[in-house]
Amino acid sequence: MKLRWSHAVVYVSDLDAMIAFYSDVLGFEVSDRGPLDPNMPEIEVVFMTQVGTDHHQIAFAPVRSEDMKSNFDHIAFRVDSFADVKEMASRLNAAGHGAEVAPVNHGNAWSIYFKDPEGNGIEIFCDSPYHVNQPQLTGWSLEDSEDDLRKATEEQFGAEAGFSSMEEYTSRRKAELGD
Repeated sequence: MKLRWSHAVVYVSDLDAMIAFYSDVLGFEVSDRGPLDPNMPEIEVVFMTQVGTDHHQIAFAPVRSEDMKSNFDHIAFRVDSFADVKEMASRLNAAGHGAEVAPVNHGNAWSIYFKDPEGNGIEIFCDSPYHVNQPQLTGWSLEDSEDDLRKATEEQFGAEAGFSSMEEYTSRRKAELGD
């Protein structure tokens, strides 16, 4: 199994300045934005990308404070399949880190989250066959099959605005970005 770099989620203190810099200077576009936590709708996470194949290459969460040890929430690696995600969960379990694994369904990705030995957040994910407006966060069981998760994703997110096949979404985004 190969892990391919995907994205980072960064804690920031001035969201507008970060969006302006990454847009105006580095050439990123906002691909999505929404409440970081449904109970605090005023705190919005912003996703940005330069390529139509990736929903986001970087995301900003405006929760940074002076006393934080790190300004990163997590780094993320993409794998080829749901079987690879489950294999990584098994590896973590065999290495004694199984209790730390948190399976998450973002609708557009099926992930596991955990921490490395120094406490850095890591996400291993595969793309789902769907696009779902972000942020989204529901759990799934490591006992689930890919069919189970596909059905659960359709049930949980299928009625939401923006739900489509990933193929439709990437085709539209590539056209919008001139990719």
